[in-house]
Amino acid sequence: MNVNLIKDILDLIADYQSEYGKNCLGTVADFKRWIVENYRDEASFLEPEWEGKHTGRSPESVISTLIVHMNRYAKSYSKSAMFGSDFSSQEDFIFLITLKSFGEMSKMDLIKKNVHEKPAGIQIINRLISQGWVEQKNSEKDKRSKVLKIAELGLIVLEKQMDKIRHATNIVTGNLTHPEKMELIRLLNKLENFHQHIYDKNIDAEFLLDEALKNKK
Repeated sequence: MNVNLIKDILDLIADYQSEYGKNCLGTVADFKRWIVENYRDEASFLEPEWEGKHTGRSPESVISTLIVHMNRYAKSYSKSAMFGSDFSSQEDFIFLITLKSFGEMSKMDLIKKNVHEKPAGIQIINRLISQGWVEQKNSEKDKRSKVLKIAELGLIVLEKQMDKIRHATNIVTGNLTHPEKMELIRLLNKLENFHQHIYDKNIDAEFLLDEALKNKK
């Protein structure tokens, strides 16, 4: 019996439970998937360099800054894609694309889907309704509530601009290879799942950071 191998496996299980909780009820398939996703060949893994690394700048600081920069780059390309169109902001066509892709939904569902604060989200929705690009109607599931749907005119203005929007979307991934894109999606989904859980709680700004730090432990 290879005792060292058994010990290594138990250590892996401990790491798995540490990440997902001691009461994790994942299947063997989940455990194997976790091993694959977290496996790194130490011989081939090279820690990247970054500005300020040797003076103490943390990887968390670099990641946060790069995400902010990527958001600004993406917005600049979107602004170019909107040039000469009837759209007044990037959010206009993002909200329309969301309704086209996912169908009817309430105002708050649309706002949350795009990770907006309520006041800003309502302004965008009201603008889209006033343009005749979005319609509001009674919900078939609950007649007391309203849902939004993309209007025929909204589909027309969106389709008119879709080629440029697709170009703006494609350029954001730059020169990444297909495997790199798949790895980036996996990592961003992991971050999305972590932050979405906190965002859905609608915590006041005063207490948000403390709550988020609790979730990281």
